Amino acid sequence: METTAAALRTSKSGIFYGWYIVGVGFLANVASSFALASTMSIFLKPLTADLGVSRGVFSLLRSGEGIIAACIAPLVGTLVDRYGGRWLMVIGTGIVASGYFLLSHVDSFAQFVAIRLTLVSLGDSMMGYMVVNVIIAQWFSRYRGRALAISSMGVGFAKVCMPVVAASLILWLGWRQTWLAFGLMTLGLLVVPALLIVRRSPEAMGLLPDGALAPVADDLAAPKKTTLKDAKTVSQDAPWTRAEALRTSAFWLLVITFGISSIGVTGLNLHVYSYVTDLGYSAVIAATVMSIIASMQLASPLGWGLLAEKIGARYAATLRFVIQGIGLAVAVLNGNLVGLYCGFFLYGIGLGGNMVLPDILWADYFGRRSLGRIRGMGLLISQFLAAIGPPFFGFLFDLTGSYNVSFAIFGAVLVTSAMLSLMLKPPRRH
Repeated sequence: METTAAALRTSKSGIFYGWYIVGVGFLANVASSFALASTMSIFLKPLTADLGVSRGVFSLLRSGEGIIAACIAPLVGTLVDRYGGRWLMVIGTGIVASGYFLLSHVDSFAQFVAIRLTLVSLGDSMMGYMVVNVIIAQWFSRYRGRALAISSMGVGFAKVCMPVVAASLILWLGWRQTWLAFGLMTLGLLVVPALLIVRRSPEAMGLLPDGALAPVADDLAAPKKTTLKDAKTVSQDAPWTRAEALRTSAFWLLVITFGISSIGVTGLNLHVYSYVTDLGYSAVIAATVMSIIASMQLASPLGWGLLAEKIGARYAATLRFVIQGIGLAVAVLNGNLVGLYCGFFLYGIGLGGNMVLPDILWADYFGRRSLGRIRGMGLLISQFLAAIGPPFFGFLFDLTGSYNVSFAIFGAVLVTSAMLSLMLKPPRRH
């Protein structure tokens, strides 16, 4: 009774606390963007030239990072479920920043790889999007789509700014000192907000998901009968365990649907800058293309989140893959600059759905109780698939002298994912 009363009082006064959690998630996604493939793409040419490695070999680094992240994901997911995300985010931020500081002093590609595969990969897994999305999913049910969308817009915001910021810093400071600057920015963005704001769940503060004014079915507590009178109906969370989830076809179909498409996404993210410059366009135009993609990643997630709440996340996912595929085709098959801009504009809109829709589906299908464990196991597999993308694009370029074959295969994969997404259905206990 005391918990419910506290929830009623807090929910009626001011902003629901969960939205502050969303704000920290936005900052975490901005900070995590320093480690993304799109940021690394700015470093590709100066770093490979300075350290004497090919694009294919450089791309293997992103695969290694993906594999490390995949192996860490189940452990991180378990830790989030057990202890919450606040201290994970703080410690992870410190580890990432330390890695960036060390990157500014490397003398060889081997040293660069060692630091990225240890400190940066570990720290980013502890403070990055999986931890953020699990925390937010704990705080929201009915409004999960828009909450995850707003948080994920931090990635889009960073990607809009990052090509220009990274390119400018490299020209001004050199690529080594740019990593030092990234370390300082990471600490400044996340340590204090995470410490002061992040909390494990609404129940830990005497609140309810979404700021509901009446008790909802809660998979974090003991099962009990509840009645909603004046409050709107809130989504029911099914308390699945990791072992139960692994025995469902829904788990594996989710992994395959979004995992295979991530092969092309990670590959294109790393190589799009080089692809555009290889076409004969300037570095400014290449950075503009990246900014267009990022701008749509910034602008579209909220729309995808609201659409998922309206028509269902699986239908929204189908549309996302279709739009992304059309955009890729327009960008690659059209030889002029207008086609390049328009194509990647559509591609970015579709890519924005990837920031929101998978995590909505994971939370909706498997509930909140063991979401970190289940999501972490899913990422173990999907991250391995994503790790294929960068070297796949890189070595095919080394063999053929172009990215055409890579893009054609990516297009076929997007069509496949669109069809698979229509087959997604909530799991059932037998």
